[in-house]
Amino acid sequence: MKIQVRYFASLREALGAGEAVEIGATAAGPTVATLRDTLIARGGAHAQALARGRAVRCAVNQAMAEDATPIPPSAEVAFFPPVTGG
Repeated sequence: MKIQVRYFASLREALGAGEAVEIGATAAGPTVATLRDTLIARGGAHAQALARGRAVRCAVNQAMAEDATPIPPSAEVAFFPPVTGG
């Protein structure tokens, strides 16, 4: 299944604006955690920017999502750091 991934703020600086990612289909379907682990497994900048110890937020089709959120086919998934305003 192909997923469009977008990165924002410091993640965009580290990884670029975005990319298309092919993720294997499972009976339960992919989740945000599955996608993040797939990207981390690439190593390098992906492993550093998306590491499990780092605070990273996610949205699926522009709705805030958690690790267990399923990703539907042809979805857009965005990763971004927590943002504070002032």
